[in-house]
Amino acid sequence: MPSSTLSPLTAAACAVQQRLMASHPPIANNPDVRFLGKLLGDVIRAYGGEALFKRIEYIRATSVDRARGVAGADGIDRGLDRLSLDETLDFTRGFMLFSMLANLAEDRQGVAAEQGADVAHALERLAAAGVDRATAAALLDGALVAPVLTAHPTEVRRKSMIDHRNRIAELLLLKDRGLEETAEGDQIDDAILRQIALLWQTRVLRRERLYVADEVDTALSYLRDVFLPALPALYARWDRAFGARVPAFLRPGTWIGGDRDGNPNVDAASLRLALARAGEAVIGHYLEQVHALGAELSISTEHVAVGDAVQALAAASGDAAASRADEPYRRALSGIYARLAATHLKITGKPAPRPGALSGEPYPDPAALRADLAQLAHGLSGESHGPLSSGGALGRLIRAVEVFGFHLATLDLRQNSAVHERVVAELLKAGGACDDYLALDEEARVALLRRELASPRPLTSPYAAYSEETASELAIVRAVADGHRTYGRAAIINYIVSMAQSVSDLLEVHLLLKEAGLYRGGDTPEADIMAIPLFETVADLERAPGIMSAWFALPEVAAISCTRGVQEVMIGYSDSNKDGGYLTSTWQLSKGSSALAPVFDDAGVRMQLFHGRGGAVGRGGGSAFQAIQAQPPGTIQGRIRITEQGEVIAAKYGTRASAATNLEAMTAATLLASLAPAELPEQDRAPFHGAMDALSDAAFRAYRGLVYETEGFRSFFRQATPIAEIAGLKIGSRPASRKKSDAIEDLRAIPWVFSWAQARVMLPGWYGVGTALAGFDDKELLRDMAAHWPLFAATLANMEQVLAKSDMTIAARYASLVEDRALGGDIFGRIRDEWQRTHDCLLQVTRQTRLLEKNPALGASIRLRLPYIEPLNLLQIELLKRHRSGEDDPRIGEGILLSINAIATALRNSG
Repeated sequence: MPSSTLSPLTAAACAVQQRLMASHPPIANNPDVRFLGKLLGDVIRAYGGEALFKRIEYIRATSVDRARGVAGADGIDRGLDRLSLDETLDFTRGFMLFSMLANLAEDRQGVAAEQGADVAHALERLAAAGVDRATAAALLDGALVAPVLTAHPTEVRRKSMIDHRNRIAELLLLKDRGLEETAEGDQIDDAILRQIALLWQTRVLRRERLYVADEVDTALSYLRDVFLPALPALYARWDRAFGARVPAFLRPGTWIGGDRDGNPNVDAASLRLALARAGEAVIGHYLEQVHALGAELSISTEHVAVGDAVQALAAASGDAAASRADEPYRRALSGIYARLAATHLKITGKPAPRPGALSGEPYPDPAALRADLAQLAHGLSGESHGPLSSGGALGRLIRAVEVFGFHLATLDLRQNSAVHERVVAELLKAGGACDDYLALDEEARVALLRRELASPRPLTSPYAAYSEETASELAIVRAVADGHRTYGRAAIINYIVSMAQSVSDLLEVHLLLKEAGLYRGGDTPEADIMAIPLFETVADLERAPGIMSAWFALPEVAAISCTRGVQEVMIGYSDSNKDGGYLTSTWQLSKGSSALAPVFDDAGVRMQLFHGRGGAVGRGGGSAFQAIQAQPPGTIQGRIRITEQGEVIAAKYGTRASAATNLEAMTAATLLASLAPAELPEQDRAPFHGAMDALSDAAFRAYRGLVYETEGFRSFFRQATPIAEIAGLKIGSRPASRKKSDAIEDLRAIPWVFSWAQARVMLPGWYGVGTALAGFDDKELLRDMAAHWPLFAATLANMEQVLAKSDMTIAARYASLVEDRALGGDIFGRIRDEWQRTHDCLLQVTRQTRLLEKNPALGASIRLRLPYIEPLNLLQIELLKRHRSGEDDPRIGEGILLSINAIATALRNSG
């Protein structure tokens, strides 16, 4: 709808905007916030009507005034009470959309981005520390930086909402360039207004639960539309920064379609689907790029001498068109296109979207395609080294083939060790090797598994009948073998074992791989897939060095590891936090990483850590740039993989610009963490580490005392948060709990963290730390740690953000939902007191007078949102009361889900 048909904001709305800007100048003065907020107001008024517009503006103005401490600004409840159920739904959508647009505006201004976190700055910092570019370049020869997309359900927004948001971002970029019209001739302001109108009229909630195929398609949209074009452009920038062509060290990964841990909906069919759709997308991209190059490279032999290699490609292409007789590059590309089209048919079973006129043999692997493209690049370079000698579309395509191959992103497998135990026990019994594997101790298990791995005979038989679980796991490894043959070995190289607690847990994976020919024993054992332990709980992290020492001590493992040159270990932030609390989890992950380093050094194997981080601080969230640099010395060594999940994927990789910023930050941090001299001198580490041990122990006792040792805490948690209602969001394909149980131990970390965020308690991100800090006598040592130790500084900074987003006044209202008033009052009193203790001690240690005093941009960002979150919380509480009392109006249930969506959007990293 043209903007001329929409009314402008009323004077009252403008006044609200002015008050908002006055109270939060760093962010509200952001012109994008004002511009987008005005347009949203226009849309609400046009499509919701004047009455709705005024009600929303009254609540918003009152909430803003209350946040500023204006006397008499206490009418929020009255304003909310006047909303009908239909108006409640519209009000919630309006506040959610404002937060969504404010997030977009902040991202564009760099408030949520990593400032100065790019490779060029990293190289300057390294040079200042005496590390030259040659050393940095040498590191990249064996480096791996891998963001790994997962389907963990913390993204509450539908993809349709994200798509409109990203289109607005693209239009704002055009506006930045001084353009007034799009390429299609639309006025840019009108086009943005239309996108906001579409957001207002787009259904927010999913009506059906997500299936694995939906999750595959969502991830594919990021890999195809963002990573495919963004990464080659980034590599071109890095080539310039290093003054030479760098290796393809940054490569994306994914779990989606291969992560079976606790998700019975992922099977061999899911795996095949994920591989097929990724293969089709990447080959389709190459076909488009080769077709475009055919139009571009119109070089004629009448004007330039063309080398023999290009002439040979042209001659072999079969392109005999007279119009191209003097254009060898075009004829060579015709042949390359024909071979790619044949590859597309072979891999997908479908003809190329744009059939070619020629026929050719499929490429056997990406290396063969790259070799042909490289011949063209060498031909363009010739001996002149002129403008065509490097880069351009051909250079970007070659880089894409190096990074993405025929598989687009490496797909990880993941399964729980308990499943492997049951499956292997059944296979050994059916194969006559052992009647009761589960009854064996660890030493006997290892001996038996090693014997079976050394034997050439398979355990499986086509005539045996297996349980559904075993048949499914066998089908998975056979699908992997097929995937290797079709897409190349790079398609799947990692097998993560959740809850890994022993060497046998890893050997069981090798036994399963052996049944599909992916493990081969004998004098020179080989494994096409790396078995990767995931250490998740505090106890697992403590046992990790011993397990890995025993693993490397096995001769066959040592041989495979030395051939491969690297072994990965995954460390889990989520379950360790739920198990031991924020501070203990952070410290145990750091100590565990440090303790693993000498084990790998002794084995002569390069260590690669895979960090299982979530979006919320309670699940390892926060600045990736700071987190990577805060890793213990010697634990990065140029190689790191990090999970990216839920709302974090859209925030970091929703557009090419944001993807470039965040991938650049990850790379820069890896360079600095690997090569920069340690900021903390070795002589200072012992007292700091000793202090952290004491703090961790105290925080652990406080956290466990509340969560696992307090009678009635489980009931308090389930009644004081919307944990039960969150299940109605249909945001993922896997269950919220690992078992049919309401025990905290069995609940997945995501709904645990997400529900505390909704209630504005944020307990997983801080509880226990106040007790630890208050009980530590040497406050000057703590201040020294905060000033000079990156790990402690990052830990406090992340916690400070969580405290700023929490609100004990609102949390008290959620606590009033607990049926047992005495229980609710007692437990909430302990939570409130610990929050205050944590708040006060944090300020004391960091030498601040208020939260985020030293980070004014982030502080302003959070303060901007608070007036928009509080009314949503109050509405949610009232709707929860009505829903739990038995009211069955479907609008109440929808309002709860909308409020969950809106609060999560406003808080950003809440899952």
